[in-house]
Amino acid sequence: MSILSDRPVATRLPLTELGPNIGAEIDGIELAHLDDDGVLALREALVRHKVLFVRGQHLLDDAGQIELGRRLGEVTVGHPVHDSGDVAPEVYALDSQDNGFADVWHTDVTFVPRPPAISVLRAVVLPPTGGDTNWADSQAAYESLSPGLRAHIDTLTAVHDGSREFGYYLAQRRQGKGNLWEGEVFTQLTPVEHPVVRVHPESGRKGLFVNPGFTSHIVGVSEHESRGLLDILYAHLTKPEHVVRHRWQPGDVALWDNRSTSHYANRDYGDQHRVMHRITLRGDIPVGPGA
Repeated sequence: MSILSDRPVATRLPLTELGPNIGAEIDGIELAHLDDDGVLALREALVRHKVLFVRGQHLLDDAGQIELGRRLGEVTVGHPVHDSGDVAPEVYALDSQDNGFADVWHTDVTFVPRPPAISVLRAVVLPPTGGDTNWADSQAAYESLSPGLRAHIDTLTAVHDGSREFGYYLAQRRQGKGNLWEGEVFTQLTPVEHPVVRVHPESGRKGLFVNPGFTSHIVGVSEHESRGLLDILYAHLTKPEHVVRHRWQPGDVALWDNRSTSHYANRDYGDQHRVMHRITLRGDIPVGPGA
């Protein structure tokens, strides 16, 4: 069931759209002090605009970030594989001094049967310049494909595999024992299948649900056909008109809908330090157009 209401979200939040399809900035609110109506409006705005940027959230710490997540949905552990270290179990710390980079287009944790629905990212340490993050609109990308290609990919499924990115970490640094995820200890990165086109469970819109970070191949076609199709979809997804770019400032928080976006963090700041803290909200099993 959609949570979207008929009343425009913009009338309930001080929201500035950053583009016709993706991205909005919200000024003049404290995420730590939102009332229930404000939380609902934030969730509605997130489904509509796909990624939201909230400046000046200096009052928000890890505990406040987790509490905000709990008001928006069900908070997961920070990551199925990575050790949370000296932060709360719900927080995934991306630290550039510990290989905490995200410089490949991806959607968070699509290598599990039920990928996270929403992510909330808070800037903790920023380099003097660089380290911007980009988000791509998978729904606008899908809708701007030719009708024939849309009809074809509506029928396809793809394999998502986290072993390339996290296999060594799980085997060597965690000795094959990850975190408690979906009620079970995560011990192996078993590839999963998801539809190439995902129907958003709240808006009903279709969007591309493949990403270079975790999608290994399309099922039921040759290796060359799979590579060709995925290359076409990735190039189309990340066209400039489908992308919004955020230049981080201290106190910034970004919230995004993993069911309708992919993202990429620029690794252009050399040996300067960058630390971001992310939480994720439990999602549902992706459903394609033919389900």
